[in-house]
Amino acid sequence: MIKVIGIGLDGAMGLTNLVQEIVNKATLLVGSKRHLSYFPNHPAKIIVMSDLLEAIEKINQEKDNHNCIVILVSGDPFFFGLGRLLIEYFSVKDLFFYPHINSIQLAFNRLKIPWQDTEIVSGHGREIDNLIPLFRQGVNKIAILTDHNNNPSVIARLYLSLNLPYHYEFWVCENLGGHTEKIQSFSAKELSEKNPDVFASLNIVVVSQKPLNNSLDIDFNELPLFGLPDHLFSTFKDRPGLITKREIRISILGELSLQNKQVVWDIGAGTGSVSIEIARLCPNSKIYALEKTAVGIALIQKNCQRLQAFNVVPIHGKAPNILANLPQPHRIFMGGSGGNIIPILEVCKDKLAEDGILVIALATLENLAIAIDWFKRSSWDYQLLNLQVSRSASAGNFTRFSPLNPIMLLRADSIKLDRVGNLGY
Repeated sequence: MIKVIGIGLDGAMGLTNLVQEIVNKATLLVGSKRHLSYFPNHPAKIIVMSDLLEAIEKINQEKDNHNCIVILVSGDPFFFGLGRLLIEYFSVKDLFFYPHINSIQLAFNRLKIPWQDTEIVSGHGREIDNLIPLFRQGVNKIAILTDHNNNPSVIARLYLSLNLPYHYEFWVCENLGGHTEKIQSFSAKELSEKNPDVFASLNIVVVSQKPLNNSLDIDFNELPLFGLPDHLFSTFKDRPGLITKREIRISILGELSLQNKQVVWDIGAGTGSVSIEIARLCPNSKIYALEKTAVGIALIQKNCQRLQAFNVVPIHGKAPNILANLPQPHRIFMGGSGGNIIPILEVCKDKLAEDGILVIALATLENLAIAIDWFKRSSWDYQLLNLQVSRSASAGNFTRFSPLNPIMLLRADSIKLDRVGNLGY
């Protein structure tokens, strides 16, 4: 029987009496230099595990000569540990495992945060690409096992490069369970600027989402005239990625050809990001942000207050019914239709002011086909713009592109022509 024993940075002191007795009886003791250093005077024959395959070969050569073989590993052998590899090279019936508390358990207990809903990612000797969708989904808590390349600073830079509409607090937990244990809290920016050499080699990173503060934490003098960073907007907790991204917003603003003292409808306003951009560019215009969900209306109100867009009027209701009593619009943006594209377009055609402009953002080919068919049947001129945007993202010490979902913009002017739409610029 080969006994696989998990051990922490507290060494032999952290083992139960039963497990200590097993280690004491070992006639062949296998482990890394650090693990073996906890038992400096052990009488057993020693195999230093610097290379796993070499160590396994030596164990196979020696195992018939020993009645108690002990392999020392870090923490829980089956938590990103050697357990998976050992069962590939030895018969399962010859192995018995004694797990120790793992570093993630220790970290969350030190932080006093429940961790049953935490997403765990190992960046130890592997790529951390699977961190990107977790950050984009706005997962509440993530624990990351690091290494020299995927260090805390690299992880923070990866998060910042995604320009996300929510904020995380970062903790770096070093030498957990040891005499030199240290836990520090950082903002993403602070951590991104840290030299990774200041952290112990044995560390993990814990990130936890925190709410946006009010407008007092915004320096309005530093904000751009348009193209606000996504992270300034509060978003849906269950769908944090559901926001019109900055690059798409910029294109929408251009297609709308905005002017001052206009009435603008934003149909399916979501978080209100497009409405707020219009409001800031055109402070003398009035923007009606129409949203069918109560949660969305609350977010629009919160974002308008935070970004001081006081010429936005949030309206709770479902289009097209909610459109009947609104003032005649000079510009209409449709970001969502709730499956009612054609009924909404029928109202927009009748209500849009002379020389008005309608812009629709479409994410699916099916909805695009429905819209194009309606415009052709209505003999209403239109133009299409296909937006395929990729943002740079950190990949260790390198940079690569990470694509956003493609969006199609359809623009139509209120002047009706006797010809069908032009399918390009």
